[in-house]
Amino acid sequence: MKDKTLYFRVAGRVQGVFFRVETRKQAELLQLSGWVRNCEDGTVEMEATGSEENLAILAEWLQTGPERARVDSLDCQARDYEPFAGFTIR
Repeated sequence: MKDKTLYFRVAGRVQGVFFRVETRKQAELLQLSGWVRNCEDGTVEMEATGSEENLAILAEWLQTGPERARVDSLDCQARDYEPFAGFTIR
């Protein structure tokens, strides 16, 4: 099966609650590559590349996030395939 790249934007209480660090841990466990960063509007955005199955698992995790987070909305969009070297916090 061919790998895919997805873009996610998460809104809610997602900054200051270790969201990026925990997202990177989840992505690494799922053997996904990509990046995650805080946005000026208080959201978190990321791109992840990997198997469709593992991207779906990440998307499910993102609906809740880490323990102290509160996710109000999750947007997901397909992107052109892009290989990344590891999963980084920007």
